[in-house]
Amino acid sequence: VQLQASGGGLVQAGGSLRLSCAGSGRTFLTYAVGWFRQAPGKDCEFVAALRWSGGTPLYGDSVKGRFSIIWDGAVNTVRLQMNSLKPEDTASYYCAATKYVSSLDLDSMYDYWGQGTQVTVSS
Repeated sequence: VQLQASGGGLVQAGGSLRLSCAGSGRTFLTYAVGWFRQAPGKDCEFVAALRWSGGTPLYGDSVKGRFSIIWDGAVNTVRLQMNSLKPEDTASYYCAATKYVSSLDLDSMYDYWGQGTQVTVSS
C-alpha cells in the first residue's frame, strides 16, 4: 500500500482545509486509515481514524466537533475535513493505514505511512 497525502496550506484562524489521502491498490479498501499530526518539538498526536468496515469514526479530543474523516471509496481516498481551525492545529499531517481495527489512536498500530502535508493556521 502506498499513500499520498495532499491538501495542506496556509489558512487564517476560523478557516477550513480539506486534506486527502490517496491509497494505491485494491487492498487499501480493506484497511483502516488514520490521520496523525506532529508540530515542531511535540509528540505525534492522533487526529482521526476510520475503519473501512464501518463503525463510528474516531477523533482526538482536540479536534472533536471540528474535523471529519470520510471515505471516498470511488477514488481510494480518505479525506479529512478541518473546520474552525486554530493556530494550535498547525503541524505536519500524516495519513497512515493498518490491517488492524482496534487501538487506532496509536501510531504504532499503523503499517503504512504517507508523506506529511503542512498545515499552518495564522492567528
